Amino acid sequence: MGTESYTYMGRSFNEFSINDDSTSSAFSDCNSDRSGEFATTSSTSRRLFLACASENSDDLIRQLVSDLHSDSIEEQKQAAMEIRLLAKNKPENRIKIAKAGAIKPLISLVTSQDLQLQEYGVTAILNLSLCDENKELIASSGAIKPLVRALNSGTSTAKENAACALLRLSQVEENKAAIGRSGAIPLLVNLLGSGGIRGKKDASTALYTLCSVKENKMRAVKAGIMKVLVELMADFESNMVDKSAYVLSVLVSVPEAKVALVEEGGVPVLVEIVEVGSQRQKEIAAVILLQICEDSVAVRSMVAREGAIPPLVALTQSGTNRAKQKAEKLIELLRQPRSTRISE
Repeated sequence: MGTESYTYMGRSFNEFSINDDSTSSAFSDCNSDRSGEFATTSSTSRRLFLACASENSDDLIRQLVSDLHSDSIEEQKQAAMEIRLLAKNKPENRIKIAKAGAIKPLISLVTSQDLQLQEYGVTAILNLSLCDENKELIASSGAIKPLVRALNSGTSTAKENAACALLRLSQVEENKAAIGRSGAIPLLVNLLGSGGIRGKKDASTALYTLCSVKENKMRAVKAGIMKVLVELMADFESNMVDKSAYVLSVLVSVPEAKVALVEEGGVPVLVEIVEVGSQRQKEIAAVILLQICEDSVAVRSMVAREGAIPPLVALTQSGTNRAKQKAEKLIELLRQPRSTRISE
C-alpha cells in the first residue's frame, strides 16, 4: 500500500492510501480524495485541528450542515471543505454526517456554477460514499446526474473525484444501469483517453465495474472505448496496460466489442503483450485472444499470422495454471484446420 501521512499534535493522519500495481488486483482502489488541501497555513491548521477534534464531532457536524444552507458561497465552501475532511480522516463520521442531513445540500453544491464550490461538493460526496451504508442514500437522493455533470464540466479534480464517486455508487448493483443511462460512460471513456494518470486509473476502474452490465458495454463500444484501450495497451510506459486489458476482457463478451477490437488493431497489440508483457499481462492477453478466437476462423488466422503461437507455447511452460490452460486451449484453436466452418 502506498501512503503519505502528516503529524499534528503527536498524532499521525493518513493523507491517502491506494493500492499499487504490486497487489493482486489490477486496479487501484478509489479511496478518499487525493486533491490539494487548503492553500494557507492558518486554514491548514484549522483542518488539522478539526481532524483531532473529530472524536466529539456531533455538534460541529450539525453546525457545518447548517452552514451548507448559507446564502454565503464562502461559508458554503468552508463547510463543505470541513465536512470533506471529517469524512476523509474519520470513517465513523461518514455515517454521522449523512444522518445529520448533509447529503442533499452537498448534492446541491455539486450543481453550483462556482467550479470550486462544485469541486468541494463532489469531493465531500466522494468521501461519504466510501461508507457502504451511505451509497444507497446518496444515489436515492439524486446524486448520480449531478456527478455526471461534474464529470463533464468540472475542474480536473472534480472530474476525477466524480468518477471515483460514481464508481463507489456503482458497487450497488442496481445503480449501474442508472449511471449508464445518465450519460456517464462516454465521459468516463473521454477521461480514460485524455485525463491525467489518476483520472485514467479511476476511469478504468469505474468502467470495469459499470461494464458488467450489457447495456453499458454497448455504450462504451459506441463511445469509442476500443481505440482508447488499444492505444493504452500498446504503450508499456503508460502504466495502464493491465487496467486497460481487464476492462477489455469484460467488454469482449459482446460481438460488437470483438469487431471493434479487431478494427482498431487490437490483435497485434495483444500478441505483443503475450510475448513481452508481465506475467499478469500475458495471462489476461491470452484470455482476451481466446475469447475473440473461439467463434471466428478469420480472427484465428489473423492471430496466427501475427506470430502468437511461439509466445503462447512459452506461456504454457512458465505461466500460472490459469495462463497455461488458456494458452493451451488457444494454441489448439490456432492449429485447427482453417477449413473448419464456424460462424465468422
